[in-house]
Amino acid sequence: MISAVSSLRGMTHHADSPPTAPPPARERGEPSTGAPGVGRLIGLDLARGLAVFGMYAVHVGPAPSQGGVIGFLMELAQGRSSALFAVLAGFAVALITGRRRPKTGLAGRQAVAKVVIRAVILLVLGTALTMTGTPVVPILAFYGLFFLLVLPLYRLGAKPLAMIAAGWALVGPQLLYLLKPVVGGREFPTVGQADGIVSLLFTGGYPALTWVPFVIAGMAVARFDLAATAVRIRLALTGVALAVTGYGGSWLALRLVPGAAEAIREAAGGPGVPSMPSMSSASPGSDGIFGDTSAGMLVASPHSEATLSIVGHTGVAILVITACLAAMDAFPRLRRLAKPVIAVGSMSLTAYVYHIVAIWLLDTEELAVPPLYVLLGFIASVTVLATLWSRFFQRGPLEWLMGRATGIARRIR
Repeated sequence: MISAVSSLRGMTHHADSPPTAPPPARERGEPSTGAPGVGRLIGLDLARGLAVFGMYAVHVGPAPSQGGVIGFLMELAQGRSSALFAVLAGFAVALITGRRRPKTGLAGRQAVAKVVIRAVILLVLGTALTMTGTPVVPILAFYGLFFLLVLPLYRLGAKPLAMIAAGWALVGPQLLYLLKPVVGGREFPTVGQADGIVSLLFTGGYPALTWVPFVIAGMAVARFDLAATAVRIRLALTGVALAVTGYGGSWLALRLVPGAAEAIREAAGGPGVPSMPSMSSASPGSDGIFGDTSAGMLVASPHSEATLSIVGHTGVAILVITACLAAMDAFPRLRRLAKPVIAVGSMSLTAYVYHIVAIWLLDTEELAVPPLYVLLGFIASVTVLATLWSRFFQRGPLEWLMGRATGIARRIR
């Protein structure tokens, strides 16, 4: 983790220096978001689209235990797609408040108000989706809290943001391990339940104590000159270093720490303890049962809420974002082929709410292990809808409503 932060330090001279005037959005290949002065990289929309499909795979896809290519892809989506969403959320905060150069004065106050309004809307919308009673734990209410928690950091540069993310990733999981039994008990099979601020901070499927580092990492990445090839290469290497540190470190620790592997096996399926749930379970935190033992702090599996898990997932998210940005610039033909996925990413909030509502209406909970065609149906339907919508409108319906609501911030003087 420290070596990765050192690598990020090497890029800060690109991020912290005053940027030159950006070229028009068309020259950068950035579609407009409809907000004055804010451009959005097409590669980010591609990454958002992939994150949406990953969340669909987790919630309505086949079980990874089936093996083969499909099982591998389902396993790959577990935890990593939601972590990618969280890193991209940090990027969104940076876009609103000034990506390369944080806004100050009146513009800064208005940007802060926009983030706060967005956070409140996400809290309300996430709560409403939770009340549908689907087996999915909506991430949106957690997102709203994340936005509020990271907002005081919006003026910081890439280097301090990276160091705060690293420090939080080291300390947060240990605090969660100590505090969760006090505030929420050890009922880990119900860890995904959203029941107020305690759930949002400690016991929910995406506890802020361990998920905020993803958002801060996204803010740090946003500070860099992402058009520079050298910066992208360093970011990619940083992503690799984090992934190897997280997953490789967990693999080694479980084999070198005496009794760790045995404790994990016992926690997952020992006498009197529920057997390890299907990895395709719609409820995040399905691996949270590992947190009942100190050995769980060595596990880098999805939603284990351990430091090594955060480190590994952050590395994968940075790699995906960097690869998407580079691919969209380097391969114009791929950009055309990826337009449907980009369309989904450009309206990711709408796409996310769409699949929660569809799960509620279709009552997919009756399917113990959803077949592949259910996942393909969800992906195909949202892709078609997003593609058609994008032909006539720049933003998705919920994105448009969000823009109208946050427009109130312009009245601040």
